[in-house]
Amino acid sequence: MASDTKSVLTLLLAGGKGERLGPLTSVRAKPAVPFAGIYRLIDVTLSNCINSDLRRILVLTQYMSHSLNTHLHEAWRFICRPILNEFIESIPAQLRDGSDWYHGTADALAHNLRYIEREQPEIVLILSGDHVYKMDYRMMLDFHRQTGADMVVGAVEVARETAKSFGVIQVDEKNAVTGFQEKPKEPSGIPGRPELSLASMGIYSIRPETLKTVLVEDAADPTSTHDMGRDILPRLLRGNAKVFAFPFVDLNRKAAKYWRDVGTVDAYWEANMDFVAVDPEFNLYDQSWPIYNIPVHAPPPKFVFSDEWPGGRLGVALDSIVSPGCIISGGRVKHSVLGPNVRVESYAVVENSLLFDRVFIGTGAIVRRAIVDKDVRIPDGARIGVDVEADRKRFWVSPNGVIVIAKGAQL
Repeated sequence: MASDTKSVLTLLLAGGKGERLGPLTSVRAKPAVPFAGIYRLIDVTLSNCINSDLRRILVLTQYMSHSLNTHLHEAWRFICRPILNEFIESIPAQLRDGSDWYHGTADALAHNLRYIEREQPEIVLILSGDHVYKMDYRMMLDFHRQTGADMVVGAVEVARETAKSFGVIQVDEKNAVTGFQEKPKEPSGIPGRPELSLASMGIYSIRPETLKTVLVEDAADPTSTHDMGRDILPRLLRGNAKVFAFPFVDLNRKAAKYWRDVGTVDAYWEANMDFVAVDPEFNLYDQSWPIYNIPVHAPPPKFVFSDEWPGGRLGVALDSIVSPGCIISGGRVKHSVLGPNVRVESYAVVENSLLFDRVFIGTGAIVRRAIVDKDVRIPDGARIGVDVEADRKRFWVSPNGVIVIAKGAQL
């Protein structure tokens, strides 16, 4: 696709604490949470950028950013070619005289206006580092230029009855934005399709001069929450700015459009479970739109012992993703995602679960509907996910009953 991307500066918001992800974000930033075995959440958005030929990227970090910065350096330095003005830079929150930590997405951008002025872009593309989808941003940028808009908001169609948990964009027949509703009780429908609503994807393309003006105004407003959707978009509309919605074009080529906000443990668990379907809506194996990550330096996974059940040892994984370095030693894994260097011992059962790097499952243990963080050792004979009420006394449990065992937990 012919599109001018060299004049675009991408800002990726990656400083969120992600409190709704429970223990998973107690030791790392939300975009650094492991995902689909060998990835981090941020790899999905960054891969969209690289596949869209966007190679001028600033990652704005703040909370628990060490592991995220390490990952960016190790996995993404391949795109850094300063001689061609191609870069991915991690920009931490920086306290200066009279400043404070970021208080919202708009405030994070306001703190970093000097980097935008340094690069002199034609368009600023603002992305979130914790959503799961495939999108060619060049289509949105071309739409921005064709409409002559001040700002374009990425939007995904959702069923109207489920739109109450999103920011809903109100539009006319030409997708010009006429209003914004933050998690409304009565979401607005799409003209001509009242059963659907347009939910904001947290993606914005905006003219730099427009962005600077509105951020300065917002920073001076003591009543603002400094949020791009809740505050900046309505402010632009009140000022008669030309704002359009760009309906999400899904590159998965499925009947349903795949976009997931994995802001809660339940949503995060469900997104990972999507990958182990026979024909997943989000295809990790699509070579035309690869998802990049750091190479895993480990041997191939191994499955040992082939005594038939019941009674015998059988090392097997069914409907599962098994990463390099894993050894399934006489245990059974079903409908699960295993990160690198996991070991499952004899007679153990792992079902509907996510195991992060170097998790050890002891002999005869049962783990069901759980997320087990890095380096945790599940002892022989342990029962997790068998009695959820008993698990609540020991572990963090989500509203839908997903058990989270934190990094460093001693069982």
